[in-house]
Amino acid sequence: MYRLKTSAAFDSAHFLKGYVGKCSNIHGHRWTIEAVFSGSELVSEGEKRGMLIDFGDIKKAVRGLADSFDHALIIEKNSLSRKTFDALSEEGFNIIEIPFRPTAENFAKMFFEKLRDKGLPVWNVTVFETPENCAVYEE
Repeated sequence: MYRLKTSAAFDSAHFLKGYVGKCSNIHGHRWTIEAVFSGSELVSEGEKRGMLIDFGDIKKAVRGLADSFDHALIIEKNSLSRKTFDALSEEGFNIIEIPFRPTAENFAKMFFEKLRDKGLPVWNVTVFETPENCAVYEE
């Protein structure tokens, strides 16, 4: 079995509504997405001969995910009052609403599914919210 790994990072802010502790306040992270792709057969002909997948293709896919969340406030849908959401939007802040609590665990699953939906042979996705703390998702 062959496995390829690539990663990309992004900076964003989030908070955990209803959490008792520091994470209930808006705070930022340097998130890192680490994706592992797996397969047993290498390409046998053409320019990609001897490759499982072109590293350029997986780097582009993972970097695209990271870039789409970079320098944003990521919030769970309906976790801010309409007044607060509208005020931040009027100021031009980049707010991304997602349908789940913005935890490393949920991001790992979402990024896994997005890569799989692109037809890539993703094996697992690890999301680091700090250099020491991460969540891994695999099916």
